[in-house]
Amino acid sequence: MAKVNIKPLADRVLIEPLQAETKTASGIIIPDNAKEKPQKGTVVAVGPGTKEEKVTVKVGDTVLYGKYAGTELKLDGTDYLMMRESDILAIV
Repeated sequence: MAKVNIKPLADRVLIEPLQAETKTASGIIIPDNAKEKPQKGTVVAVGPGTKEEKVTVKVGDTVLYGKYAGTELKLDGTDYLMMRESDILAIV
């Protein structure tokens, strides 16, 4: 996990998505155009939360999030997702 120079505001969380599977359990190689967008990632940065609600996830947590959640960002050649904490479904 790389150190990033970005600080999310309010209840936003910066997530580095895990890589999509390249091979099935039976050994079949999945082509790039057929890969599913991953729904699991690692928290890289966390905002301070709001007055009403504090952020419950912390840096280093592995989380599950919705398929269409967040905004895609590319920083220093790495893909990230910025989303609200409410878009996170679970901590794994």
